[in-house]
Amino acid sequence: MKQRGTVVILPTSGEAEEALRREQDARRYHATLRSTLFSLVVVAAVSVLVATIWLPVLRIYGKSMTPTLCEGEIVVSLKGSSFRTGDIVGLYVGNKLLVKRVIAGPGQWVDIDGEGTVYVDGEMLEEPYLMDKALGDVNIGLPYQVPDERYFVMGDHRSTSADSRNTAVGCIAEEQIVGRIVFRVWPLSHFGGVGDGQNGRF
Repeated sequence: MKQRGTVVILPTSGEAEEALRREQDARRYHATLRSTLFSLVVVAAVSVLVATIWLPVLRIYGKSMTPTLCEGEIVVSLKGSSFRTGDIVGLYVGNKLLVKRVIAGPGQWVDIDGEGTVYVDGEMLEEPYLMDKALGDVNIGLPYQVPDERYFVMGDHRSTSADSRNTAVGCIAEEQIVGRIVFRVWPLSHFGGVGDGQNGRF
């Protein structure tokens, strides 16, 4: 409504309808904006929750898992409580996050000869994922029996990996394991599943 001196000019019906339409459009826009922002916040929160609880995302540091996994790569792990020979797992040793391969489980016997060939319960372990074998840094008595509720793990780069062959790392308890590495998301040129090197488990 516009007022000029003492003359009151009323809006036409068309002007009133246009003003009403603009007001309704503004309300719809703000409602849509609030709904979109709410949805984005919920999706982000769920994504963080999923990544934290079920699918932790890890970045590879060091060279102990080459050539299977290289420094700087980003992988997704799957939480669980069932691990078997050949699985690649993320694990904590102290405050360090390491990535290693499960070689043997609770109660199994591990032996390694001078050339680095690994035997589990007396049978040679087929390891097609290795480029080179090496005895590595061993200070445990061989053959070695894995304690109850523990896993014997080794890196794929046997000559440099610090793993269960040395008491500085030792065998790993299940609660130390973050999850089984199942997928590589970076770099994009290597995007895809990370198997166990033996039976294609993902």
